[in-house]
Amino acid sequence: CLCSFYFIAVSMLAIITLEAFAGVWINAFIVCVLCIGWVKKKTVNSNEKILLLLGCSRISFLCFSWVYSFIYIIYPNYLQVHTKIRLLTSIEDFFNYSNMWVSACLCVFYCIKIASFRNSFFIYLKVKIDRLVPWLLLGSGVLALAMSIITYDLNEIVLSNNFNFTCLGNFRETSIRMDKQFSPSFLLIGFAYAVSFMAVIPSAVFLLFSLWKHKQKMQTNSMKDLSMEAHIRAMKSILSFLVMYSINFLCLVLTLFFTMANGNIVTILIYIYLYAFPGVHSLILIFSNPQLEKALLKILSCVKCEFCIK
Repeated sequence: CLCSFYFIAVSMLAIITLEAFAGVWINAFIVCVLCIGWVKKKTVNSNEKILLLLGCSRISFLCFSWVYSFIYIIYPNYLQVHTKIRLLTSIEDFFNYSNMWVSACLCVFYCIKIASFRNSFFIYLKVKIDRLVPWLLLGSGVLALAMSIITYDLNEIVLSNNFNFTCLGNFRETSIRMDKQFSPSFLLIGFAYAVSFMAVIPSAVFLLFSLWKHKQKMQTNSMKDLSMEAHIRAMKSILSFLVMYSINFLCLVLTLFFTMANGNIVTILIYIYLYAFPGVHSLILIFSNPQLEKALLKILSCVKCEFCIK
């Protein structure tokens, strides 16, 4: 039984490694292209600011998550006795919260910038959104830092009061028992997940509704709008993000009840999806952004030419 558990764990680590590696490169591409554009134009717009921070957050999250997963599977006892390892989980939590809330900021930004409603408050937000973006990003970072510190402190209290050390053979049972004792931090983490999710859902729904109304109006009046293609691309991006973010939220909630130590197929699929989400969604963002898509196609064409020459 123990050998079977380790076989599943090592296989899971191999899949996570591939996903993390791909996700890091995809987000590194976004960061590099935007930084190069920033240097050339000597300016950066609000959308690029959000994408830059999102890319950096996801790169850091994937790197720290992979290190934690490696230690969790290969050296599980280190998580019990080493304070530095528990500090690593806190850093991972920080970048995870940052990733979620910056993603939510991106969705809210798209909604306000693209959607067309006649509500006075919405019009006010549309005018002020560019000035609000730096504050939204700063607030996301501060809240992510505060949440990770509080979670770390709560876990330290539980570990110092209730945790009993165990040998490697009983690590699976002990991990599950330990996770059940983390109810205060679980409530806090669940609240953080819910806040970002509740920001994404209304924004995505309002944006899709606005774009749908705009499309119906154009079809009725037989009008042609040069920005319609961009609106459709944004609509597809938001719709895919809505579906992916909903699944991601469900998986994050399930991680409060299932850890890697469970070793069942549901747990494996949950963690595989969580590691795939940052890379896949960033790839969608690349194809929904003309600047990023153009840079990617240029690189692919150069690689294709080099391959043909050889």
